[in-house]
Amino acid sequence: MSRPVAVLRPEPGNAATTARVEAAGLTAIRLPLFAVRAIDWTAPDPARFDALILTSANAPRLAGPALDALAHLPVFAVGPATAAAARAHGLTVAATGGGDGTEIVVALTARGFRRALLLAGRERRVQAGGVVAEAITVYASDPLPIAAEVVTALAGSVALLHSTRAAKHLAEIAGAARPSLRLAAISEAVATAAGTGWAAVAASPAPDDAALIALARRLAD
Repeated sequence: MSRPVAVLRPEPGNAATTARVEAAGLTAIRLPLFAVRAIDWTAPDPARFDALILTSANAPRLAGPALDALAHLPVFAVGPATAAAARAHGLTVAATGGGDGTEIVVALTARGFRRALLLAGRERRVQAGGVVAEAITVYASDPLPIAAEVVTALAGSVALLHSTRAAKHLAEIAGAARPSLRLAAISEAVATAAGTGWAAVAASPAPDDAALIALARRLAD
Protein backbone atom coordinates (compact mmCIF):
# COMPACT_ATOMS: atom_id res chain seq x y z
CA MET A 1 0.00 0.00 0.00
CA SER A 2 1.35 3.42 -0.96
CA ARG A 3 2.23 5.99 1.66
CA PRO A 4 0.03 9.10 1.78
CA VAL A 5 1.52 12.35 0.51
CA ALA A 6 1.52 15.42 2.78
CA VAL A 7 1.05 18.73 0.96
CA LEU A 8 2.56 21.47 3.14
CA ARG A 9 2.60 24.53 0.88
CA PRO A 10 0.31 27.54 1.55
CA GLU A 11 -2.99 28.15 -0.19
CA PRO A 12 -3.95 28.52 -2.98
CA GLY A 13 -1.05 26.33 -4.09
CA ASN A 14 -1.96 23.67 -1.53
CA ALA A 15 -5.32 22.93 -3.14
CA ALA A 16 -3.80 22.84 -6.63
CA THR A 17 -1.02 20.45 -5.62
CA THR A 18 -3.46 18.28 -3.65
CA ALA A 19 -5.61 17.90 -6.76
CA ARG A 20 -2.55 16.82 -8.77
CA VAL A 21 -1.52 14.33 -6.08
CA GLU A 22 -4.99 12.78 -6.06
CA ALA A 23 -5.12 12.74 -9.86
CA ALA A 24 -1.92 10.68 -9.74
CA GLY A 25 -3.77 8.06 -7.68
CA LEU A 26 -2.17 8.97 -4.35
CA THR A 27 -3.80 9.84 -1.03
CA ALA A 28 -3.16 13.47 -0.03
CA ILE A 29 -2.91 14.98 3.43
CA ARG A 30 -3.50 18.73 3.34
CA LEU A 31 -1.46 20.56 5.98
CA PRO A 32 -0.38 24.11 5.03
CA LEU A 33 2.50 25.21 7.25
CA PHE A 34 2.17 28.88 6.29
CA ALA A 35 -0.48 31.42 5.32
CA VAL A 36 0.43 33.97 2.65
CA ARG A 37 -0.79 37.57 2.77
CA ALA A 38 -0.25 40.69 0.70
CA ILE A 39 1.85 43.58 2.02
CA ASP A 40 1.17 47.17 0.96
CA TRP A 41 3.83 48.63 -1.30
CA THR A 42 4.32 51.48 -3.71
CA ALA A 43 5.68 50.94 -7.19
CA PRO A 44 8.95 52.83 -7.78
CA ASP A 45 9.60 54.87 -10.91
CA PRO A 46 9.70 52.17 -13.65
CA ALA A 47 12.21 54.23 -15.64
CA ARG A 48 14.84 53.25 -13.06
CA PHE A 49 14.73 49.57 -14.07
CA ASP A 50 15.29 47.44 -17.15
CA ALA A 51 13.88 44.11 -15.87
CA LEU A 52 11.62 42.57 -13.24
CA ILE A 53 12.56 39.51 -11.17
CA LEU A 54 9.86 37.30 -9.66
CA THR A 55 10.94 34.37 -7.49
CA SER A 56 7.46 33.11 -6.52
CA ALA A 57 4.00 32.94 -8.04
CA ASN A 58 2.81 34.72 -4.90
CA ALA A 59 4.49 37.94 -6.04
CA PRO A 60 2.36 38.62 -9.13
CA ARG A 61 -0.70 37.08 -7.44
CA LEU A 62 -0.53 39.37 -4.41
CA ALA A 63 1.21 42.48 -5.77
CA GLY A 64 -2.06 44.18 -6.59
CA PRO A 65 -2.69 47.10 -8.96
CA ALA A 66 0.73 48.68 -8.28
CA LEU A 67 2.16 45.97 -10.53
CA ASP A 68 0.49 47.58 -13.55
CA ALA A 69 3.06 50.39 -13.57
CA LEU A 70 5.80 47.81 -14.19
CA ALA A 71 3.99 45.72 -16.79
CA HIS A 72 6.27 46.81 -19.65
CA LEU A 73 9.40 45.38 -17.98
CA PRO A 74 10.62 41.96 -19.16
CA VAL A 75 10.13 39.37 -16.41
CA PHE A 76 12.75 36.88 -15.28
CA ALA A 77 10.85 34.22 -13.31
CA VAL A 78 11.99 31.42 -11.03
CA GLY A 79 10.08 28.28 -11.94
CA PRO A 80 7.29 27.60 -14.43
CA ALA A 81 4.53 28.31 -11.88
CA THR A 82 5.91 31.82 -11.33
CA ALA A 83 6.17 32.36 -15.07
CA ALA A 84 2.58 31.22 -15.56
CA ALA A 85 1.34 33.54 -12.81
CA ALA A 86 3.24 36.45 -14.36
CA ARG A 87 1.66 35.82 -17.77
CA ALA A 88 -1.77 35.54 -16.17
CA HIS A 89 -1.29 39.08 -14.88
CA GLY A 90 -0.36 40.44 -18.29
CA LEU A 91 3.41 40.42 -17.86
CA THR A 92 5.91 39.33 -20.52
CA VAL A 93 8.27 36.57 -19.40
CA ALA A 94 11.73 36.85 -20.93
CA ALA A 95 13.26 33.84 -19.18
CA THR A 96 12.41 31.13 -16.66
CA GLY A 97 15.02 29.66 -14.35
CA GLY A 98 15.14 27.09 -11.59
CA GLY A 99 16.79 26.76 -8.22
CA ASP A 100 16.61 29.56 -5.69
CA GLY A 101 16.90 32.55 -8.02
CA THR A 102 20.66 32.69 -8.43
CA GLU A 103 20.35 31.29 -11.96
CA ILE A 104 18.08 34.20 -12.90
CA VAL A 105 20.60 36.73 -11.63
CA VAL A 106 23.29 35.08 -13.76
CA ALA A 107 20.97 35.09 -16.79
CA LEU A 108 20.20 38.79 -16.34
CA THR A 109 23.86 39.69 -16.23
CA ALA A 110 24.70 37.52 -19.25
CA ARG A 111 21.98 39.20 -21.31
CA GLY A 112 23.17 42.70 -20.48
CA PHE A 113 20.57 43.81 -17.94
CA ARG A 114 21.91 46.07 -15.22
CA ARG A 115 19.03 47.46 -13.13
CA ALA A 116 16.53 44.76 -12.21
CA LEU A 117 13.72 45.18 -9.68
CA LEU A 118 12.93 42.20 -7.46
CA LEU A 119 9.39 41.75 -6.14
CA ALA A 120 9.39 38.99 -3.55
CA GLY A 121 8.36 37.74 -0.13
CA ARG A 122 9.50 39.05 3.22
CA GLU A 123 11.86 36.09 3.63
CA ARG A 124 13.95 35.60 0.50
CA ARG A 125 17.31 34.32 -0.65
CA VAL A 126 17.91 36.86 -3.43
CA GLN A 127 18.71 40.32 -2.07
CA ALA A 128 19.45 43.73 -3.56
CA GLY A 129 22.97 44.11 -4.88
CA GLY A 130 24.74 43.96 -8.23
CA VAL A 131 22.27 43.56 -11.08
CA VAL A 132 19.40 43.56 -8.54
CA ALA A 133 19.08 47.31 -8.13
CA GLU A 134 16.22 47.13 -5.61
CA ALA A 135 14.16 44.51 -3.77
CA ILE A 136 10.62 45.19 -2.57
CA THR A 137 8.53 43.00 -0.29
CA VAL A 138 5.02 42.48 -1.67
CA TYR A 139 3.87 39.54 0.44
CA ALA A 140 4.60 37.69 3.66
CA SER A 141 4.32 34.02 4.60
CA ASP A 142 3.41 33.52 8.25
CA PRO A 143 3.70 30.19 10.13
CA LEU A 144 0.38 28.61 11.09
CA PRO A 145 -0.15 27.02 14.52
CA ILE A 146 0.18 23.25 14.09
CA ALA A 147 -0.80 20.97 16.98
CA ALA A 148 1.71 18.29 17.94
CA GLU A 149 -0.81 15.50 17.34
CA VAL A 150 -1.37 16.75 13.78
CA VAL A 151 2.35 16.51 13.04
CA THR A 152 2.45 13.06 14.64
CA ALA A 153 -0.28 11.96 12.23
CA LEU A 154 2.14 12.61 9.33
CA ALA A 155 4.27 9.65 10.43
CA GLY A 156 4.89 7.24 7.57
CA SER A 157 3.94 9.72 4.84
CA VAL A 158 5.85 11.39 2.02
CA ALA A 159 6.08 15.15 2.64
CA LEU A 160 6.30 17.55 -0.30
CA LEU A 161 8.65 20.47 0.28
CA HIS A 162 8.23 23.47 -2.04
CA SER A 163 10.64 25.85 -0.27
CA THR A 164 13.68 25.96 1.98
CA ARG A 165 11.56 27.71 4.61
CA ALA A 166 9.05 24.86 4.62
CA ALA A 167 11.90 22.37 4.90
CA LYS A 168 13.38 24.14 7.91
CA HIS A 169 10.00 24.57 9.59
CA LEU A 170 9.09 20.90 9.15
CA ALA A 171 12.45 19.96 10.63
CA GLU A 172 11.63 22.11 13.67
CA ILE A 173 8.21 20.57 14.33
CA ALA A 174 8.51 16.98 13.05
CA GLY A 175 9.44 15.51 16.43
CA ALA A 176 8.93 11.75 16.74
CA ALA A 177 7.50 11.54 13.20
CA ARG A 178 10.87 12.49 11.68
CA PRO A 179 12.47 9.02 11.32
CA SER A 180 9.43 7.69 9.42
CA LEU A 181 8.95 10.61 7.04
CA ARG A 182 10.19 10.55 3.46
CA LEU A 183 10.81 13.95 1.91
CA ALA A 184 10.32 14.96 -1.72
CA ALA A 185 11.99 18.34 -2.19
CA ILE A 186 11.52 20.63 -5.17
CA SER A 187 15.28 21.31 -5.44
CA GLU A 188 18.63 20.24 -4.03
CA ALA A 189 18.75 23.43 -1.95
CA VAL A 190 15.40 22.57 -0.36
CA ALA A 191 16.51 19.00 0.32
CA THR A 192 19.68 20.26 2.01
CA ALA A 193 17.68 22.73 4.14
CA ALA A 194 15.66 19.84 5.61
CA GLY A 195 18.72 18.39 7.29
CA THR A 196 19.17 14.75 8.28
CA GLY A 197 17.39 12.10 10.31
CA TRP A 198 14.54 11.40 7.86
CA ALA A 199 13.59 8.01 6.42
CA ALA A 200 14.59 9.32 2.99
CA VAL A 201 15.26 12.65 1.26
CA ALA A 202 15.24 13.17 -2.51
CA ALA A 203 15.29 16.23 -4.77
CA SER A 204 13.09 16.70 -7.82
CA PRO A 205 14.92 16.82 -11.17
CA ALA A 206 12.85 19.88 -12.15
CA PRO A 207 11.33 22.70 -10.04
CA ASP A 208 7.68 22.00 -10.81
CA ASP A 209 4.75 20.05 -9.39
CA ALA A 210 4.71 17.40 -12.12
CA ALA A 211 8.29 16.32 -11.41
CA LEU A 212 7.84 16.65 -7.64
CA ILE A 213 4.73 14.47 -7.60
CA ALA A 214 6.40 11.89 -9.81
CA LEU A 215 9.20 11.78 -7.24
CA ALA A 216 6.66 11.46 -4.41
CA ARG A 217 5.04 8.52 -6.21
CA ARG A 218 8.38 6.69 -6.25
CA LEU A 219 8.99 7.45 -2.57
CA ALA A 220 5.45 6.38 -1.65
CA ASP A 221 5.85 2.83 -2.97
